[in-house]
Amino acid sequence: MGVPDGYMITPFGYFHASCVRKLAAGDALLEDGRAIQHADGTVENVPACEYPAYTSIGEIVTAGAAELEPPAISHSYIEAASATTSTSYGELIATWTVPPAPTSNDGQTVYFFPGFDDINDIVSILQPVLGWNADFAGAWGIASWNCCPNGITTESQAVSVNSGDEIKGTIRDTCSAGTLSCPTWNVISMDLSTKQSTTLPQTSSVGQTFNWAFAGALEVYNVIQCSDYPANGQLAFSGVALYDYNFDQISNPGWSVINYASGLTPQCGYGVQVGATQATLDYASFVTLVRFNGTDGSDPDAGL
Repeated sequence: MGVPDGYMITPFGYFHASCVRKLAAGDALLEDGRAIQHADGTVENVPACEYPAYTSIGEIVTAGAAELEPPAISHSYIEAASATTSTSYGELIATWTVPPAPTSNDGQTVYFFPGFDDINDIVSILQPVLGWNADFAGAWGIASWNCCPNGITTESQAVSVNSGDEIKGTIRDTCSAGTLSCPTWNVISMDLSTKQSTTLPQTSSVGQTFNWAFAGALEVYNVIQCSDYPANGQLAFSGVALYDYNFDQISNPGWSVINYASGLTPQCGYGVQVGATQATLDYASFVTLVRFNGTDGSDPDAGL
């Protein structure tokens, strides 16, 4: 099944362009996720998305739903390091260096990000995201995302960044210490090298308790060959600091490795190494085979 015209790649799957809202500076997604407050104080209601979403392999998710869960993790997620808690988290900070551009451009999109989710009630996910061939064709950019209350995925203003820049991603609740399920969060993507940043301020949790943290994840679309990845072969999320809902830093979160690449092609030396404050994602540059998006006719569920 293919994705119709008029759709955009996001860190959550394919969404119709009318269902992707790019917030201007000073805009805020209100608590229920159904309205945007602009910098001048006016409030714009956001209608429910009237189009179905598609997974990275072109499978339809749902149509016209009032609440649309993010597309099921499929071939788009390749590898990640994650941790869970029986209570909730209050803040996550990670830094990483923008890698070199891929040596080939086959129309692929490559995303790197840390993130927060609710493992018991996946309604939305908060992410400061570095993307190649995403907001900027053939180039790197950063943006902060919240997907997908009311079927809408929301993105802050994208900022262009360069290879070698140091990126800092921060997700923090806006409540006082001890709040188990804070209703609003700030998601910040910052280029420490240029001092530019882009923020989703006070974005809604949509009633979730964020008890699932990602120290770092790799997500791709339309990868045909291993040279579609950055040429350096790995990306390290360093200085990873995870805090509980009292804002006490967790000294050893117990990061576990998630690998979705088994049985998929191309195989590009995937692997994840974790420590208390670091997660390194590997993607070696060799082997040329077929696409991840399933257009080659192979079984899209192979190896999962």
